[in-house]
Amino acid sequence: MTLRVAVVGSGPAGSCAAETLAKAGIETYLFERKLDNAKPCGGAIPLCMVSEFDLPPAIIDRRVRKMKMISPSNREVDINLINEEEYIGMCRREVLDGFLRDRAAKLGANLINATVHKVDIPGNNTDPYTIHYVDHTGDGAQGVTKTLKVDLIVGADGANSRVAKDMGAGDYNYAIAFQERIRLPQDKMDYYNDLAEMYVGDDVSTDFYAWVFPKHDHVAVGTGTMHINKARIKQFQTGIRARASEKLAGGEIIKIEAHPIPEHPRPRRVVGRIALVGDAAGYVTKSSGEGIYFAAKSGRMCAEAIVEAANGGARIPTERDLKVYIKRWDKKYGLTYKVLDILQNVFYRSDATREAFVEMCDDMDVQKLTFDSYLYKTVVPANPFTQLKITAKTIGSLIRGNALAP
Repeated sequence: MTLRVAVVGSGPAGSCAAETLAKAGIETYLFERKLDNAKPCGGAIPLCMVSEFDLPPAIIDRRVRKMKMISPSNREVDINLINEEEYIGMCRREVLDGFLRDRAAKLGANLINATVHKVDIPGNNTDPYTIHYVDHTGDGAQGVTKTLKVDLIVGADGANSRVAKDMGAGDYNYAIAFQERIRLPQDKMDYYNDLAEMYVGDDVSTDFYAWVFPKHDHVAVGTGTMHINKARIKQFQTGIRARASEKLAGGEIIKIEAHPIPEHPRPRRVVGRIALVGDAAGYVTKSSGEGIYFAAKSGRMCAEAIVEAANGGARIPTERDLKVYIKRWDKKYGLTYKVLDILQNVFYRSDATREAFVEMCDDMDVQKLTFDSYLYKTVVPANPFTQLKITAKTIGSLIRGNALAP
C-alpha cells in the first residue's frame, strides 16, 4: 500500500506541508486554484522564518529595521532594531507563495492547477476520500471535471476553506483586510526604504490597525476590521490614506485587494483523516495579525506528524495520529495566541487605550520583549524588576491615554 495525501491550497501552509510529505516519499497531490494568486497581505515575515524555511534573499523585497507607531493623536514612536543583522522581511505573497509551491513540486509533489468543489467523506475509517475538482490545466475556459481518491487530506485552502466546510470543522469569527498597492515617486519610496508604519485610531480601524509596508517597487497600504464592521472597510481605508497623505502624495494605485482573515482557531481542526492548517485552521494572531510564519509552521508540523505515523507510506494514519499535530501545536503556540488576544482586547478598545499602547512602545524593555518574540518566536521572560516596571508603565499609560486621546 502507498499512502496518498492531498493538500488543498498552495499558500505557505499547503506548500510547506506538501514539501515535507514529498521529501518523505509520500505520494502527494498539491491543489491550487490560481497559480498567480496574490493574497492581500502585509507580507511581513520574522527573521527566523528565513533560515528555518531556507528562503533565498530574492524572496525578501525589503529588510525593515525601523518601525513607526502612530497614535490616534498622531504621536509618533520610532522603534529601531539595534542588531545590524536583524530585520523584518517584507515579501510579496505571489513571490513567496510561488517559490514555496515550486519547491514542493520539484521535490516530488504533484501540482494540480484546479478548483476543489467537494470532498466525499467515507463511511468508515479505511475507505478513501473522493475529491471532486475542476482541472484548469487545459485551454478550455470551463476546465475539466475530475475526481481523485486519497487516504488523507490536508486542508490549506484559506479562511473560506471548502475542506473545512465538508469535514464539519465549524465556524469562526473573522476579520476583513483591505489593501491598496501604491507606486510612489522615488523620493517618497526612498523614505520607506527600510521603514514600515503602523497607525491606530477609530478613523483607520475600530478593532485593529492600519499599515504602510514597503515592497519591491511600491508600498502596501491597508487596514483590517472585524466582519461585523465590513461595511465600513472602505471608510477605514480612506482614513489611513488621509493619515499618511503627505507621504503617499503623487502615488498611483496599481492594485486593490481584499480578503477574510480568521480571528481564532476553528472548533475542530482534525476530523477523521482530514487536518486543517494555516488560515483554514484559524492560525492568525490577534493584535499583530501575523499569519505567514504560523501558516508555514503548521503545514510542516502537520506533515511531520503524518510522516511519523505513516511508516514510510505503508500505513494510513488515523484521526488519533493526526491529533498529535494539534497537541504539539497548542503546546508550542497556544499561550502566544492567548496573550495576543488579551492585548488586543485591552489596547484596541478605544482611542485612549490605543494612545496608551503607542506610549508603551516607546519603552526599550517593551521593544526588546516584543521584537525577541516576533523575530525568533521565542519569549525570554524578563527579570522581576523589568516585569514590575513594564506593569507599572502599562497602568500609567492607560491612565494618561484618556487625556491624550483625541
